Amino acid sequence: MAGIKITNMAKFYALLLLYEKPRHGYELIHCIGEKLGEKTGPGQIYPFLKKLQKNGLIVLKKSGKREKKVYALTKEGRAFARGIIERMGNLIDLAVEPKLTVCAHCGCKVYGQFHEESVKGKRLRFCCCPCAESYKRANKPGKNKSHQKMKGG
Repeated sequence: MAGIKITNMAKFYALLLLYEKPRHGYELIHCIGEKLGEKTGPGQIYPFLKKLQKNGLIVLKKSGKREKKVYALTKEGRAFARGIIERMGNLIDLAVEPKLTVCAHCGCKVYGQFHEESVKGKRLRFCCCPCAESYKRANKPGKNKSHQKMKGG
């Protein structure tokens, strides 16, 4: 949608919450403020909801005794939200990928802390101590794979 721009985390999170299920405005404001750790006001959310509605991405329903306005994504709105979520995921992947460490034993990717040991004079990174131990057992001196093949192992 050319007219819709997700310019801040409050808008992104509002879209994410609506993707989960239909919600009323106060619920959106409350959840966004709680998740972002800062006060979110109606002035941030309602103009965005109005723009989504104007572009046919959400519909407004009334529910409950007090007939609260509940916002729900349309089929087009769900497709739009999926696209935004995917693009955000790609950006996160770009930020996280360089910070991943691959375990020398099992090949899993680790973000943040890893276990590091020296094996045969090389500093290797592992996801955990058991992987490091397993790697060292499999690569003990004298465990020559070509030698094992000759013995039939």
